Amino acid sequence: MSALEFRVDDDSDGTRADRFLQNALRDEWSRTDVQSWFESGLVLRAGKALKKNAPLRAGDVVEVSEVPSRPDSELKPEPIPLDVVYEDDDILVLNKPKGLVVHPGSGISEGTLAAGLLHRCRENLSSVNGPLRPGIVHRLDKDTSGLMVAAKNDRAHRSLAEQLRTRELHRLYRAIAWGDADEDEGTLEGNVGRDPRNRLKMRVCDEGKPARTRFRIVERWGSLTEWELRLETGRTHQIRVHLAHARHPVLGDPLYGGRDSALAQLQPMVRAQLRPLLSICGSQALQAVELGLVHPSTGKRMEFRAEPDAEMEAAREFLRRAASLEEKA
Repeated sequence: MSALEFRVDDDSDGTRADRFLQNALRDEWSRTDVQSWFESGLVLRAGKALKKNAPLRAGDVVEVSEVPSRPDSELKPEPIPLDVVYEDDDILVLNKPKGLVVHPGSGISEGTLAAGLLHRCRENLSSVNGPLRPGIVHRLDKDTSGLMVAAKNDRAHRSLAEQLRTRELHRLYRAIAWGDADEDEGTLEGNVGRDPRNRLKMRVCDEGKPARTRFRIVERWGSLTEWELRLETGRTHQIRVHLAHARHPVLGDPLYGGRDSALAQLQPMVRAQLRPLLSICGSQALQAVELGLVHPSTGKRMEFRAEPDAEMEAAREFLRRAASLEEKA
């Protein structure tokens, strides 16, 4: 038996307890499992049993006092290479490569970052997010590279989770996207929710959760632009969805129109010139380049910056050469 604990953030204020818990657990437990916990009085708030339709408030702590163990809820350590940027007794900062899934779910049970962390740290990882996500405070999409922080104990995890809620823990991204942005800086806004026609996708929709992304344009190449993006909320696929909704899908993103469909909208000569980019970027040109946090024990502000993603750097060099040739012509 094991206990789970989740803190309600500002964006989940007013959400029904059962929906909040199901979203927090994602693919680890079924809706039927979660409903049974409420019926058995296992879901608590401030030590009292919580009704499944009770509205939650920001700052509430929802606890599942006892969770039946099961064979598929056990994560096995795997010797997965990790690019560790910083490590101490409380936190571990790493540079996640493209292609690595953060934790089990959606049919994926092996080869995850979580399994690699468990192999490296053994028992020295937080348990706040349950047995399939030891140490995992936040996540990156499988094909997004860049900086993440993991918690090595529950106290550190709660501190980092609170920093995420208050935006004291900041994340800065770089993306190369199709089209020429109208403004040099601004904000992308739009509620993000599941696409009913494709459960793998998210979309901007009224019934989704509020989402906000600040941006600054770094470099322009005519048909493509490099964006610097700062998350103010942390929705699934948020940057990819917001940019696609603004008609600037991320280069190489197969899910949100960043490959052949974006290329097809260009003039034939430009299309032929830029087609090699799809070979250079086998997946989305998106990287978490900066991570800033307050250390859970020392209170010291810490800032980390990742080395440029190799695919994105190759795409930049290609686009700069192409722009230079156009100027000379």
